[in-house]
Amino acid sequence: MRERCPLYPRKQTFAVQRQMSALCLAALPIQSFGTGIQVHAGSWFSRMANATAAWTGKPVAFLLAFATIVIWAVTGPLFHYSDTWQLVINTGTTIITFLMVFLIQNTQNRDTLALQVKLSELILALNEADNRIAAIEESSDEELQTTHEEIKERALCQS
Repeated sequence: MRERCPLYPRKQTFAVQRQMSALCLAALPIQSFGTGIQVHAGSWFSRMANATAAWTGKPVAFLLAFATIVIWAVTGPLFHYSDTWQLVINTGTTIITFLMVFLIQNTQNRDTLALQVKLSELILALNEADNRIAAIEESSDEELQTTHEEIKERALCQS
């Protein structure tokens, strides 16, 4: 029989579970990206990244970018398709792309962490689950591969 975590016992009322979940979630460095909720906690980078990611994911951002390209293309004959005219769009898109890489990575890290927390909670909530799986992301590549093989074997045996 597995040991139970004294801080998170398995047998609890629904109200106690909700209260503990709320306390745990309040302590996590995870903000909601997909909901568009304004986040007031976290570092200045997290707040800026959340706000920028929420804005750039909207149709208005795409339309603004598209309009910029159209205006640039229309002004080509006005500037005689000069090197400076081409340099403006090349420099602008390079800078935006460079900055968006970091923004996308931040968003991906946050979403991955949120997903891991949710999966860990589900694993811990299941009586039959192997609780060491809840913290598997901290394992080495070899441990991950070994655990993957064990789980695959268990899945084949159960089907």
